[in-house]
Order: sequence, then C-alpha cells, then structure tokens
Amino acid sequence: MHERRVRSDARALVAVALTLLLAAHAGAQRPSRPAAGHADTAALRRTLDSLAGAHHGVVGYAVRNLDTGEQLSRRGDETFPTASLIKVAILVTVYDLVETKQLSLDDPLTLLDVDKVGGSGVLQYIHGGTTLSVRDAAQLMTMVSDNTATNLLLDRIAIRRVWAKMDSLGLKNTRVHHKVMLRTLTSVVPDSSNKYGLGKTTPNEMAQLFGFLAQGKAVSPRADSAMLAMLETNDDEQMLQRYLEGIRAAHKTGADDEVRTECALFYLRSKVVACVLTKQNVDQRWLIDNEPQLLLARMGAEIVRAWGPPDGGKVAVAAR
Repeated sequence: MHERRVRSDARALVAVALTLLLAAHAGAQRPSRPAAGHADTAALRRTLDSLAGAHHGVVGYAVRNLDTGEQLSRRGDETFPTASLIKVAILVTVYDLVETKQLSLDDPLTLLDVDKVGGSGVLQYIHGGTTLSVRDAAQLMTMVSDNTATNLLLDRIAIRRVWAKMDSLGLKNTRVHHKVMLRTLTSVVPDSSNKYGLGKTTPNEMAQLFGFLAQGKAVSPRADSAMLAMLETNDDEQMLQRYLEGIRAAHKTGADDEVRTECALFYLRSKVVACVLTKQNVDQRWLIDNEPQLLLARMGAEIVRAWGPPDGGKVAVAAR
C-alpha cells in the first residue's frame, strides 16, 4: 500500500511537471502582447516606415506617448522646413512675454494696409486702421494660420526673441527666419531663409515643444492650457486629422509648395504627440488629395489606431 502511494505521488508530480512545461512552451510560442495602455510600437514603426518609404519625397516623424513613455521616430534629428508649423513657436514666445509682464494679451495692434500679406488668413481683407488685440492676433494665427496676424505679432515681439525662447527650452534647431511672405525684406538669416523658408525644426524638437505644452512646461500650466485650447480651434483637418472622427487634438499644420507638416497632441486613451514633417515632395499640387496630405492622413490614422481612440472617437474605414 505504501508502494502504491509512492507511485501515485510520483505520477502526480510528473503530471504537474508536464503541465508546467507545456504551459511554459505555449507561452514561449505565443506572441507577447503590449502591456495595458501600451501599443505595439514595433508594428506601428513598420507601418509608418512603409508609408514613408513609399512616399515621393522626404519624410520625418516623431511619435511620443506622454503617459507611457513610448516613442519612435524616423529622421528625428534632421532639420525640415516648417512652413506655418513654426507659428507654434511664435505663439509660445508671445505667451512667455505675457507671463513675464513684457506684453499683455490686451495690448492693441493696429492693422495698416502696408501690413497686409496674402496666403492664408482673413486680415488681408479687413480695412486698414482696424485695431485688434494681441490675443486676437494670436487666435487668428493659430486658428486660420493668418499670415498678416503672424507678422503683426512678430513686429511686436521681434524674431530673435522667438530664438531666445526656443533656446531656453533646449530647442536650438527650431527657428523662424523672417516675416511671412516678406523673406527678402525681413530675413535675419538669409541663407537659412533661402534653404528652409519661413522656419525650420526637427521632428523631435517639435514633438518636444508639444510635449512641454501638454505638461505645462513650455511657459506655465495656465499659459500652456490657454495655448492648447487655441490649438484645438485649428480649422485645418486635411492632414493628420482627415480620417479621424470625434477625437480631440491640439494641432498646427504647415504647407508650402514642397512642404507639408503637422504636429498634434491627440487626447486618446493616453496623451500622444505625433509630428510628421515632409520636404522635397514631388506632388506639389494644391489639392486636398495630393500625395503628402494623403500620407499624413494615413499616418495619423495608424497612430490613433495604435493606442486606441477614446470613447466616442473612431478612425474612418476609408483610411485603410
């Protein structure tokens, strides 16, 4: 009887060992899943790099999940033209001067006919002599990328102050070069103006700037919240936003003949910053369906899918 008990105990031990061995083997064969709140960043990188590699132009990106610390990039430290994306740096400088009492959002700005420039915006159509506030100009610069409003702000704050503010944040490759559409007359660095246009940055630096805004570290928590609220009013949803429905984003775009750029803070199940910059685009048509704009739309959709849209938000099927 004692012998039978020993044999029975031995068989039980063998069975347990086999069960554990099989379970370990099955676990080794099963693909690992990202932890809760995390994305499969390896798969996302493959998808984004595939889209970028097939594009007829140069593409850089930086993606950061501010809550989990996940990040990925392509050409992250390479300098790119910004087009109007540099207006975020101007906005941050305006609010920094307000924070240090060197400027007030209520200070008046008088629009003269000589100030008016073309391109995006509405002030070019408003009669000369109109007075608006610094806050009004900042709102127009952010919401409709108003070029005349941008120049009024640069006249008030000075281009080099934008450089100084970016330097203070460690963003030494983020620069505005001249007033909008007035390169020859107002450039502080003609060579860089000729190479990059209105401004330059890197994907990593612009992602860092949006990260600072999200964390209340660009100027101050109150000022940064006000700027993010302005950036949520941006009416250009033709690029990263195109295939997204019901998803909040504080974002700014930029466009020139060879350039399409956008950086966004997406309020998903976690906060995700996504910056995509392109240059030397072959397709230079000013159409909603030009190649670089479709590229950014697809990349925006994939980034949002990776971390999951919040309740009530979705990615349009057309993005596939």
